[in-house]
Amino acid sequence: MSQTLQPQDRIFVTGHRGLVGSHVVSRLHAAGLGNVLSASREQLDLRDGRAVESWFAEAKPDYVIHTAGKVGGIGANIAEPVDFCYDNLLIQATVLRAAWQSNVKKLLYLASSCVYPRDCPQPMREEFLLTGPLETTNEGYALAKIAGLKSCQYYRRQYGCNFIAALPTNLYGPGDKFDPQSSHVIPSLILKFHQARLAGEQEVSIWGSGTPRREFLHVADLADACSFLLENYDDEEPINVGTGTDVSIAELAAIIRDIVYPEAQLVFDSTKPDGTPRKLLDVTHMQRLGWKPQHELKAGIAETYAWYLQHGNTSKNG
Repeated sequence: MSQTLQPQDRIFVTGHRGLVGSHVVSRLHAAGLGNVLSASREQLDLRDGRAVESWFAEAKPDYVIHTAGKVGGIGANIAEPVDFCYDNLLIQATVLRAAWQSNVKKLLYLASSCVYPRDCPQPMREEFLLTGPLETTNEGYALAKIAGLKSCQYYRRQYGCNFIAALPTNLYGPGDKFDPQSSHVIPSLILKFHQARLAGEQEVSIWGSGTPRREFLHVADLADACSFLLENYDDEEPINVGTGTDVSIAELAAIIRDIVYPEAQLVFDSTKPDGTPRKLLDVTHMQRLGWKPQHELKAGIAETYAWYLQHGNTSKNG
């Protein structure tokens, strides 16, 4: 049933300095919800169960939007599968446990579209979860996220907690992490083209064949969806959050080239892994609830590049 958040409600946003968390905080403030709680990594290690329990007992949040986690692109996931699995398992386990113990009214857990099987039918509907093997290049991260969304269901069934889970698609936007080793595909490509332009290089190498298709959601749209779901969604089943449209990596690279460095030539390195062939979410459920994204991809990428030119890699994603 729908519920309206009140200005006095205490809303804890984990990972408030990360890409998603920072936009969620801004969205809540814009809606007149100023009683937003946060804790930096220096103040609270979310992997420390006792510390998290103590923080919740003292802060007494009414609502939790759990955005914190260890995130990264395909290269980082391949290089650090243990870290991606271990950190995310701990971070979500401690927060969910403390939220139950402190009787929060509602918790929104953000998983990821990578929890779907590698060869999932397209577009991916929520009922396709756990119907096949995962993509191996980010399996550790995906397994941790699956454990988190299933934990939300278990807390509902065993303790009656109003814990819900959302499955956002690939994200991008101002405040993203621009690092050649750990960034997601859009900031990674923006950085590649920007550096090639500065160096006067004529060719830009793109990982893989360019044929995989991906869906991209502006992070401000996800922040809006988080606020919407907190007020309008109470079901046990996870819900997809995306645009319902996708582009090939080759098409994406061409869009970014035209914005950042139109003179560059694209070269695809087929020795590098492609990852999942396609990841397109079925967003019928969100549309029926009355929500849809507002940002168009080309304009969103141009905005993201403009942010990078002004700020550089100042994001403290996590």
